[in-house]
Amino acid sequence: MNLKSVLTASVFAFAGTAAFADKTEIEFWHAMGGRLGEVVNEIATDFNASQEDYTLVPVYKGNYEETLTAGIAAFRAGEQPDIIQVFDAGAATIIGAKGAVVAAQDLLTENGVAFDANDYISGVRNFYADSEGKMIGMPFNSSTPILYFNEDAMKKAGVSAPKTWEEFQSVTAPALKEAGYVPMAQSHLPWIFTENFMSRHNLPFASNDNGYGDGETKILVNNDAIKAHFTALKGWVDDGLFGYYGAGWGDNQKPFEQGEVAMWLGSSGSFGGLSKTVEFPFSATYLPYWDGVNAEPTNTFIGGAALFAMAGKSEEENKATAEFFKFLTSAETQYYWHKETGYVPITNAAYDLAKKDGHYDRAPAAEVGIKQLTLPAGENTKGYRMGFYVQVRDVMNREYGKILSGEASVEDAFQTIEDEANKLLARFAKTQG
Repeated sequence: MNLKSVLTASVFAFAGTAAFADKTEIEFWHAMGGRLGEVVNEIATDFNASQEDYTLVPVYKGNYEETLTAGIAAFRAGEQPDIIQVFDAGAATIIGAKGAVVAAQDLLTENGVAFDANDYISGVRNFYADSEGKMIGMPFNSSTPILYFNEDAMKKAGVSAPKTWEEFQSVTAPALKEAGYVPMAQSHLPWIFTENFMSRHNLPFASNDNGYGDGETKILVNNDAIKAHFTALKGWVDDGLFGYYGAGWGDNQKPFEQGEVAMWLGSSGSFGGLSKTVEFPFSATYLPYWDGVNAEPTNTFIGGAALFAMAGKSEEENKATAEFFKFLTSAETQYYWHKETGYVPITNAAYDLAKKDGHYDRAPAAEVGIKQLTLPAGENTKGYRMGFYVQVRDVMNREYGKILSGEASVEDAFQTIEDEANKLLARFAKTQG
């Protein structure tokens, strides 16, 4: 190679290095394993290819609890990522950590990205917002609990999926048991039978506007309606009308996938996985409600997680994060995420695109979650905001297990939940002073 060639090659190499160095790199910590993690990586690759200024680096940090713990520790050490995925129960913790996050709405508008809360579907826009309606976290993998059912099992028993719990216990469950099935199971008692029991019946879950207001919040779970529900649940379990396989999500989902359980209460975000694992025709419908508690049931809360922009980053990195949020919430990206995972599309535009493309004509069950989230709302259905709520859920799971094993009465268990939860909430309130 002559001198001219060497110099030319050196110039191009330097230019390539400089171009790479000019890119602003941002890090995204998430809790999406398996196929979900693959889709996150695909979205990151698409974002990086869509422009020349930024590079998004997704990093899997373990499950939800592990990711939240890692993020808090990193923030305290001044080594936080630009973006962190935080699940519903941990939202108050990250929002309550002073100076930890930049509100997603502020981040977007300050970086020239148009924002209108009404662009987001009604069941999503308020959950990660503050008491004034400002969106703090960017909704990401949003889901809600729905009822999946084995169509062959329902046909064999000669019944349809129940709309109400009264119908379940008097008609559907006995027929399915007679047909040789465990009628129903569920995968998350705090989320499905507590938080969304309150939302579905428009009951207050906590004082202080479900925790969105300022000051100390107290949980309101120790009420007659939910205690009657758990009393009924204990009877169903004892009578073989309901299967309880422990607190593990997969332990309760697997019997449905294997055809042992006829109906399963799980996440709308489970649709994509079920489509690949079950060998029988299945569909889905809304979460049942007690007609005797509220004859006009309301929408459910969302579950899943949101993305939070962490504070302490440069203007260039904040700009990059805003551009990624813009890309992530585009109709095309949201529709892709929805199709591949089963999580609901968070914007009206993405929902319209899915309908226009015929997605729900091909897979009607994929629309159940978003339709349930957009049912009429009530004063208690926008969500909840309670600190140390991860620990509160642990208390619930412990006490619910005692109810179903006969170790504790419904009355005693709910009193314990109320007492321990309010102690945790009081302790959290002190950290906010």
